[in-house]
Amino acid sequence: MLKPFALASLLALAAAGVALAHGDGAPSPVDTKGLKELGEDPVAENPYRGDKLAISIGAGGYNQNCARCHGLDAKSGGMAPDLRELPSDAEGDSWFYARVAGGATKDGRVRMPPFLGILNQEAIWAIRTYVENQPKD
Repeated sequence: MLKPFALASLLALAAAGVALAHGDGAPSPVDTKGLKELGEDPVAENPYRGDKLAISIGAGGYNQNCARCHGLDAKSGGMAPDLRELPSDAEGDSWFYARVAGGATKDGRVRMPPFLGILNQEAIWAIRTYVENQPKD
């Protein structure tokens, strides 16, 4: 039988491990090395659609920055929109980029922080590419 302090310590370590599986809570930059550089001006449509490297980079970026609200494997549990439901077209791309770059507020409360400046547009589009490649079932 574990003593109460040892049991509490074990439970705290387990909880920390679960929390870290969703990232540390602070937005994190994403290493986009290997992707075609896009420059400073925003690109209107996802330039990486179907790119395997972008999917891989986007998976890491999503898990670091998005999973805690939008769900593991992009499967939302209802706390935030299910990003897999966005159309994979120019309209869906435009909404996604604007929302990630600028964040979202409702009734004066921040619902999603702005990520532009933390994420470059290569990272934003890589995350979009990852989300588009997640099954919708």
